[in-house]
Amino acid sequence: MLTFHPPLLTALPKPNAPVLRLTNTPEPATALLIAELASRADSLLLVLVEKSQDAQRLANALHFYLGQEHLMDAEGEPIGEAEIPIIHLPDWETLPYDSFSPHEDIISERLKALSQLSDLTRGILILPVQTLAHRVAPRSHLDGQRFVLSTGDTFDLIAERRRLERAGYHAVETVHEHGEFAVRGAILDVFPMGTDRPLRIELFDNEIESLRAFDPDTQRTISKVDRVTLLPAREIPMTETGIANFRQNWHETFEGNPRDCSIYQDVSSGLAPPGIEYYAPLFFNEMATLFDYLPASTTTIRIGAVHDALEQFWADVSTRYESLRYDRRKPLLPPERLFLRTEELFSAIKPYAGVEVIHETVSHPRLKPLPDVAFNAKADDPAAALKAFLSRGVRALFVAESPGRREALLELLAKYGLRPDVIHHFDALTDQTGPLAITLGLLDAGLCVDDLAIIPEAQLFGRRVPQRRRRRQHEIATDLIVRDLAEINLGDPIVHIDHGVGFYRGLETITLGDEVNEFVTVEYQAGAKLYIPVANLGVLSRYAGGDPDAVTAHKLGTDRWSKAKQKAAEEIRDKAAELLDIYAKRAAKEGFAHEIDESQYARFADSFPFELTPDQETSIEAVLNDMRSPRPMDRLVCGDVGFGKTEVAMRAAFAAVSCEKQVCILVPTTLLAQQHFESFRDRFADWPITVDVLSRFKSAKDTKTVIDKANKGQVDILVGTHKLLSSDLKLPNLGLLIIDEEHRFGVQQKEKLKKYRTNVDILTLTATPIPRTLNLSMAGIK
Repeated sequence: MLTFHPPLLTALPKPNAPVLRLTNTPEPATALLIAELASRADSLLLVLVEKSQDAQRLANALHFYLGQEHLMDAEGEPIGEAEIPIIHLPDWETLPYDSFSPHEDIISERLKALSQLSDLTRGILILPVQTLAHRVAPRSHLDGQRFVLSTGDTFDLIAERRRLERAGYHAVETVHEHGEFAVRGAILDVFPMGTDRPLRIELFDNEIESLRAFDPDTQRTISKVDRVTLLPAREIPMTETGIANFRQNWHETFEGNPRDCSIYQDVSSGLAPPGIEYYAPLFFNEMATLFDYLPASTTTIRIGAVHDALEQFWADVSTRYESLRYDRRKPLLPPERLFLRTEELFSAIKPYAGVEVIHETVSHPRLKPLPDVAFNAKADDPAAALKAFLSRGVRALFVAESPGRREALLELLAKYGLRPDVIHHFDALTDQTGPLAITLGLLDAGLCVDDLAIIPEAQLFGRRVPQRRRRRQHEIATDLIVRDLAEINLGDPIVHIDHGVGFYRGLETITLGDEVNEFVTVEYQAGAKLYIPVANLGVLSRYAGGDPDAVTAHKLGTDRWSKAKQKAAEEIRDKAAELLDIYAKRAAKEGFAHEIDESQYARFADSFPFELTPDQETSIEAVLNDMRSPRPMDRLVCGDVGFGKTEVAMRAAFAAVSCEKQVCILVPTTLLAQQHFESFRDRFADWPITVDVLSRFKSAKDTKTVIDKANKGQVDILVGTHKLLSSDLKLPNLGLLIIDEEHRFGVQQKEKLKKYRTNVDILTLTATPIPRTLNLSMAGIK
């Protein structure tokens, strides 16, 4: 439990009293004050912020200050019961009146949050003020379609399937996403809303024998559970009553013939069309607001200019409504039916105890912003600022974002004689802890509290902490493409490993003795059929040989398929041998293992003026790990134009040059060479790194000069077209070759590239990869 003596907040908010205004709070201290208030209060705290990003950063900081980082998994999802729950109600992440629905994962998070609020009396609810303005489904919708399953319960499979369909779940062959279910004999798989994993319900007669959470990709059991609560799959009721309400309210609300409106027709047929959420009021007699879910003892906390943010939101909603309202085939509900007006929202907040946090320049007697303690890589003593600050006698708690970063930071601090104690979380910091300590947390701004300085690594290296709590993305196993019949339609061509191309005719149940089994039916020439047990789906694969409409099936019992396979094998044998020789040499040859200076690299990374995307972070980490390995790197980075491939290349180039290796960047056109040259030159301007270019823009004399300097090791990064493949260019210390858009080079240039492929790190960037290159990458060879 978070406690300070004396407390940081000397006064607490009270209901029906003036709002408690905190005008002298440094911005980094906001989360700390909310954490202390949550520790002292016996009520729910409703925290309103301006933007969704603010909500996520605040949630990260609150998990840290409340000592809950040890209760989070690698994705930032809760893995244990917290004393003070932190709930984030996400926005739909769609624009008002959009013609598509929120992602199933978002709906799942929202339903989970609303369900928790029904029984919660203490905790923290964080959301942007715009999300609070959304009208929501009444509590009766969640309560009426929520049901609990426990092992040993009586379970009527047919009745429960109908109940799931009424709750908005839809039947599929294999469960992958929230709101799906699948029935296979005496097994029901379902992915309940509000849970992280799908559930497998195994029956013995009409009784639930076991409940198991499983991985949707591997289908393997993760853990057993005794009890689970199933929430409805949508925020609107697609039940008979809900559809009847929709139809009646539609006629009362809109003019014209409803049969001209596809939305009305779809809902009448029991379908939920994209964007139906913006017609939610038509399904209920009366919509609710989030205030209907909050206990009367709730305390509200407003941070920043939430009033102005809500006014801007209303201006945007009104603009979109006016621009879209005149389509008779898609009439719109007025904004007042969907959202609370500014005056309505703040009038509803007024009865609750309230706190308003205003960030002004007035100083706080006990809370101070953290001074500049960043490492300066150019200085004789990079840690001079940090050591000077610590010499004042303050206690310091360093905060690393992951266990790996903690170990790297410990190693770096040890170089300067600083050896902090390792503690598991913020709550573990006591008077018995040494003057220096280190822990884990996602904190992007530190502060000083009395004599304690909280120093996140973001302020040591000048970097922002990456946002770890993103929506979970499922990784699809490579063999799923072959095994998942749900993605193959009747009549599609399909390939059997031994019998060739036929047409998929569906599943057929066949009784063999006392056993009933399912078989995949594949039809060949002359109506011949082949039945493959579902347990042997590995022998089938998709047809990928061209236009599927032009496919002719093979004939069973002939050698046509075996001859086709033999011919294809002969055509690829030479190429395979060549590739095998190249990659065998690379695997056998010892490459250069880069030792990257983390502080220097962090300073270079900080000069990137944008926040990295998750895919950029993943790519950069993979490339740097390859470069640290003694095995020569050969990595392909795919991404469309403008998706940030160049930043991946720049960081790889910095890692190579910092280890005294030369870098070549091979591009297909002179214009692209000049663009890359200017980009790299600007990015490396603050570093003692030489960047040059070879292209037809250079005169013969200048070209010779650049080649001579490069051959002497006086050029660190050399950008160029096919001139880089000249026999005059020797590059004595080449460590990294970056190839941009490989598919645009001719056969002759590719032959010359082979000389680099045995011992040099190679990074290929492309928006349209060569099929062979992509195949090698997917197979793990590159």
